[in-house]
Amino acid sequence: MSRSTTHSSDRYGTPRTPHTPDPPETSRAPDVQDAPDAPEALDTDHAPDSGHGSDRSGARQGKDARTAVTVFVALGANLVIALAKAAGGIFAGSPALLSEAAHSVADSLNEVFLLASLKRSRRAPDDQHPFGYGKERYFWALLAAVGIFVMGGCFSFFQGAEALTAGSSEDHSGYLVGLGVLGVALIAEGSSLVRALIQVRGHAREAGRSMATELRRGDDPTLRTVLAEDSTACLGVVFALLGMWLHMITGQVVYEATASFLIGALLVYVAYRLARESRGRLIGEAIDPVQRRELRRFLESQPEIDTVTTLLTMRLGNDSTLVAARVDLVPGHDSEEVEEVLVRVKTAMAELWPHADQIFLDVTDASAKDRARAHADRQALEETVAAVEREDGEA
Repeated sequence: MSRSTTHSSDRYGTPRTPHTPDPPETSRAPDVQDAPDAPEALDTDHAPDSGHGSDRSGARQGKDARTAVTVFVALGANLVIALAKAAGGIFAGSPALLSEAAHSVADSLNEVFLLASLKRSRRAPDDQHPFGYGKERYFWALLAAVGIFVMGGCFSFFQGAEALTAGSSEDHSGYLVGLGVLGVALIAEGSSLVRALIQVRGHAREAGRSMATELRRGDDPTLRTVLAEDSTACLGVVFALLGMWLHMITGQVVYEATASFLIGALLVYVAYRLARESRGRLIGEAIDPVQRRELRRFLESQPEIDTVTTLLTMRLGNDSTLVAARVDLVPGHDSEEVEEVLVRVKTAMAELWPHADQIFLDVTDASAKDRARAHADRQALEETVAAVEREDGEA
């Protein structure tokens, strides 16, 4: 087994051409010049590849730079808003406004986590991490989810409960200050949300997807976290505005307490969704089923391959994917021909799916049981893809 060469990156792995490239006559992947099972082939991320590796790195850094700008915009907005909400909440004695202040503090800390993930995930592979540090993004996104839950959700529930038991002592000047702070916060949070949505729209356009599909299936956890924070921040401000306004006109603190509970419930739900996504990718999540089907169909279409008995994939980062397959070749190939077939197939796969930068092919003799399992896997994958396509069509 050996890995393919590294080529320029495509975030979603959509094949660039509808046909299979002709077998290269003279070029061979730099990590498969020896026998297919050569152990040194496992760590060749920096092997020369005619500039494709540098193109891929440059494209990834460009996307990361745009994401970093989005995070910085959100961080700046949240820091200013957190101070304003905290001052207004203390002055007005408003539990809803203090809940929103905690929300903004949590978001600010989380954005620091996300900025750390952008830098750390770009580190080069080493002996301890031969597949690189791409999963750093998922780890820091998980920490951000925990921060949203603890600092935002739990504190909001506490503020709501305290308001119900202790009452409130606001005057009309306090109400006006609080409502003014929330109005400014809504404008600032909305501006940050617009910035994140523009970037999501750009990613959706690159992948040929709708905005709704991109929001569900986008690969960048950093951008998804910022978008989730900004969306919940805007909705939380609306809850706080309504709670304070109803409290002002009725004199009943229960409305502000309810707003705090709603903000807390919203943050807990968002934290759960973000943590669930990060958990799946940290454990080792397969790539999109549509891409898995494309990979399987490509392998099965090769004239030298009789059966694809196993196809395994795993996300290693935003632009890095591991692909491992066991294939049964048609009879009649000697060892040298087998190596040439593997080199050609892996090189073609890397050209069509540039994000698949770790490709391993294992030649095996398929038994009747293996063939039956391969048929069942293929059918199950087709059903999964059909369900995904129906869901995308309804979006």
